[in-house]
Amino acid sequence: MPGSGGSSDTATTGPSVSGDSVKVVFVAVDLDSVKETTGFKTASIGDPEKQVQALEDWVNDNGGLGGRSLDAVFRWYDAETDSPATEEQLCHWVTQDEKAFAVVLTGQYQSNARPCYAQRQTLMLDISMVANDRALYDELAPYLWAPSFPEYDAFVTSYIKALDKEGFFDGRDKVAIVAADSPVNDRTVKNLGVPQLKKLGIDAEVAWVDTTDIGTLYMGLEQGAITFATAGIDRVMFLGGSRLASMFATIAGSKEFDATYAISSYDNPSFFVNNPGTVPSNTMKGMVGIGFHPPQDVADDKMPFPAKGAEQDCLDIFAEVGETFETREAARVALPYCDAVKLLKLGADGVEGPLNAAAWGEVVDKDGVNFQTASGFGNAMGNGTRAAAGGYRVMKFSEDCDCFVYEGDDVPFDTK
Repeated sequence: MPGSGGSSDTATTGPSVSGDSVKVVFVAVDLDSVKETTGFKTASIGDPEKQVQALEDWVNDNGGLGGRSLDAVFRWYDAETDSPATEEQLCHWVTQDEKAFAVVLTGQYQSNARPCYAQRQTLMLDISMVANDRALYDELAPYLWAPSFPEYDAFVTSYIKALDKEGFFDGRDKVAIVAADSPVNDRTVKNLGVPQLKKLGIDAEVAWVDTTDIGTLYMGLEQGAITFATAGIDRVMFLGGSRLASMFATIAGSKEFDATYAISSYDNPSFFVNNPGTVPSNTMKGMVGIGFHPPQDVADDKMPFPAKGAEQDCLDIFAEVGETFETREAARVALPYCDAVKLLKLGADGVEGPLNAAAWGEVVDKDGVNFQTASGFGNAMGNGTRAAAGGYRVMKFSEDCDCFVYEGDDVPFDTK
């Protein structure tokens, strides 16, 4: 059933859907520009516009979207000016100026963005590393889908269980949580994370961080470090993403707060490896967590690149236009783009009547079990789930290689 996001009428054709074509906007964040501004080291993502062109060609050479050609529109988004106002402006451009059927989102972290698209009945293929819980998927149904990453409820439940199994909480009755202050994270931390910790006999001291802009972000992180240090807490977990782990570690070092951290793919583990000296030298010692996005988790010598199957299939598409990647990290945007397009095609190819978000969603709900993300492990799509990542691996920092490593096999996310 659709939520408040819009109509569930499957008899009405969606925006920018004609008998011949379907318009889809692909948003790209200029990560090379961010890298130049911050000085942080990270693998170049290549040419996203060329990657989108490759995916458009692949779709149209393979039957289109249910017989209609894909009309891909590329748009850069300046992450340095990110704010609720600029994300609303982007939403207006996509939905009013371009009147797109769907938008592929990267780098949109503000809470007002996704409701804006849903209100305009625009399908969202969300490949931003942002936390979306089942309540939000239900509220914005049938418009919000994540073809590369997990449902947040399942992630939080699995994250805490894995940390407990790995002994992260041993000997402690209190843990610190650094949490992005968003509606999704607020209800997930309060209604799921904190009660789950309580059952383990652990109290949580939560530092809520306003991530609206860099000023409020740093203020919240600094206050959290001071509070945790005063309370004598030496275990810290991060929830909600938004680059909190790396910035908190930097600030905590200046406040002489020493702790062991739990992280996940949401916290961009590759940052710590690529930028030695940015955070105190002992920051990564004992780091443990879960990883679901190999391009940002582990080096290629720890998980051979490319992997057979969905990852290799996507890389072959990009190679057709000369876009190749020296490392998996360099493909961290291209692979989710490919996930989004493959899921879009899966749904559109199965719609027999008018193409709209509701009809498309019904097909994906039925046939999504056949989808496999190229960006992670397993598949959870279909049968009422709108986030594709189906599993994770335990991830630890190894001092032997000064890198993160996976341990053990894939573990399905706990969806209970």
